[in-house]
Amino acid sequence: MLTIDSIVFYVENVQLSMAFYAEVFECEPKLLSPTFAVVEFAENVKITLKQADALTPSSPIRGGGAELSIPATNSVELDNLFEKWKQQGVTFAQEREESVYGINFVALDLDGHRLRVFA
Repeated sequence: MLTIDSIVFYVENVQLSMAFYAEVFECEPKLLSPTFAVVEFAENVKITLKQADALTPSSPIRGGGAELSIPATNSVELDNLFEKWKQQGVTFAQEREESVYGINFVALDLDGHRLRVFA
């Protein structure tokens, strides 16, 4: 059976994206080359950041085409994270709201990839 190694996000600037993920997820991304980094969130969950102008083969696709779905333990944790990210200057595509599947918000990374937090 095949396994998935990581989710790949194409980014405009690996260094800036590493700094973004380090701050919002309180982790230490690892630079594997000048245009390639990995962000490990939990056991067997990692995102690879690849600088878009250095892809082999090249691709016309850029950021904003993916969404991470991140569960919060409860609405208090969700609210605390929303406020923390707001204070850090994170951009939101959707502020905190209730929908058919619960309370959620959608933040954007520097390249427009969506980070949906829900409870």
